[in-house]
Amino acid sequence: MTDTAHAAEPFLLASIQFQPKVGEREQNLAAIERLVTSAVNQGAHFVVLPELAVSGYVFADATELKQMAGPVPGGESALRLIALARDLGIHLVSGIAEQDGENVYNTALLCGPDGFIGKYRKLHLWNAENTLFNEGDLGLPVFETGLGRIGLAICYDGWFPETYRKLALAGAELVCVPTNWVPMAGAEAQADAMANILTKAAAHSNGIYIACADRIGEERGQPFIGRSLIVGPDGWPLAGPASPDREEILLARIDLSSVSASRTLNSFNHLLGDRRADVYG
Repeated sequence: MTDTAHAAEPFLLASIQFQPKVGEREQNLAAIERLVTSAVNQGAHFVVLPELAVSGYVFADATELKQMAGPVPGGESALRLIALARDLGIHLVSGIAEQDGENVYNTALLCGPDGFIGKYRKLHLWNAENTLFNEGDLGLPVFETGLGRIGLAICYDGWFPETYRKLALAGAELVCVPTNWVPMAGAEAQADAMANILTKAAAHSNGIYIACADRIGEERGQPFIGRSLIVGPDGWPLAGPASPDREEILLARIDLSSVSASRTLNSFNHLLGDRRADVYG
């Protein structure tokens, strides 16, 4: 992948952390509209929401999930998110349960001031998701927008370095990650969440911005860890990590024109150019 100059202006990005309620579509959409509007009032032009933000996460069974799923972009939930982005004149990423025929996907939707832009279906399913969702079948697309080249990933996708590397090689400058992080083994004795460590490492090793929006609270016995964050291409946080248990709006200034320069470490070394593809593909 050859770096190219980017003409887009810097913008303010918001990563929103809140507590969706499983099965409560209208309550969740009302919370989303309130929080996104607040972020925009603080200057945000791009907003990232958690995984399955409209539906909640811990479904009792496939029947309950399908009651909350719909087409993307044509379903009720997707259309509400698209209308919100259009009305506020922003770009928006949200997790959403997508129904496509008999299949149901854990999906991230990307929309902007002019409507629907694209979607990504989660590749790496976590735990009981394997009994409810179909594996993603759209690959790892990168979307050209007026703000820059945007990639999408969801939660457990971030445990696989290949996710971010493939997006970076395809030209992504910013990767938005709706997520529902859960506690990892041994985490209670550590100062930093494993999810945060992996995110910072991925941003640094690929020279990309990564914006993670996690949920909080406990749902049907499953706790979530919060700790949303926005990381720059040098791997250091620009905002967050957020608290483990409070509703928060993280804000960070994103300058995608800095991505190319961040990948050049010195006169000899380039993060993507130094890859030994002859050895490991």
